[in-house]
Amino acid sequence: MIRRIQNIVAESRVTLPVTVVYAVAIWLLTGLLKEQWWIQFVCFAASVALMMELNNQNLLIRVFSRMVSSTYIVLTCTAVFLFPSLSGAILQLCTIAALCLLYHTYQDKASMGWIYFAFLCVGLGSLMDIHMFWYVPLLWVIMTWFTYSLSWRTFFASLLGLLTPYWFIAAWKSYHGKEALIAGIKEVSHSFDLIVQPDYAALTLQQTLFLAFLVILAIAGTIHFLLTSYHDKIRVRQLYYSFIIMTCFSCVLIGLQPQHYDMVIHLMIITVSPLIAHYVALTHSRLSNIVFIVISAITLILTGFNIWMSSFLF
Repeated sequence: MIRRIQNIVAESRVTLPVTVVYAVAIWLLTGLLKEQWWIQFVCFAASVALMMELNNQNLLIRVFSRMVSSTYIVLTCTAVFLFPSLSGAILQLCTIAALCLLYHTYQDKASMGWIYFAFLCVGLGSLMDIHMFWYVPLLWVIMTWFTYSLSWRTFFASLLGLLTPYWFIAAWKSYHGKEALIAGIKEVSHSFDLIVQPDYAALTLQQTLFLAFLVILAIAGTIHFLLTSYHDKIRVRQLYYSFIIMTCFSCVLIGLQPQHYDMVIHLMIITVSPLIAHYVALTHSRLSNIVFIVISAITLILTGFNIWMSSFLF
């Protein structure tokens, strides 16, 4: 088998360290020290570690490759305009942690503890953006069709995990008066309101270009996986199907509610990364090598454009 550039990159042990150095350089260049984005950077580093764990725990790629975490790093650093978002960084970290815990329950309908902590992470993430609740029914679908872990006990464990952060908040708000508690309840109820006029003018050129790039990567990765999924184990297939359905849901959601771009795009980066990593690591043709080079070039160009538009240096 001919080893092309994409295969050398995908299977090399130095790919991950190089991308880590690349990420640190991007964060420094865009203003990590000047803007004091230390909490966001720590969340990013923790998210990378969890993406590595997600890959190792579930063997997402059937050859030795660090492309899942490397792709996550590169895509996150492409969207440098997301760096200042503390809520997005925490929400992204909570979501990856939730997926790691959720996928640990594969074919285990008695895993109430794992489910509780997975949905506790979702609940904590929703404190950053209450509209995270839109993804909760989708997670129940994933538990039913893809991880086969939904039972009445795990369902109630998930509800308990979701509500745990809000029990503490309700107690705190009750301490500060009835009005504060009622205001908090109204805020939660508004998260289920999808009948809101879409505000497409809220999207900047940077956001639109990055979204289009992610969608293209998602389509390429999904088509490749669907055509070659018979090579993967059943468990791995089920997890990739969940990535696909979450990506599709995110695309629909951002089409309906573009004003929630910050939340949705953070989650899309998580689910698109394994899809395109699967494509890069497990294709070997001359065409796929050209596609890899084109994707890499577009990534660098888009990153440079976003740095130019966002960095304090310009």
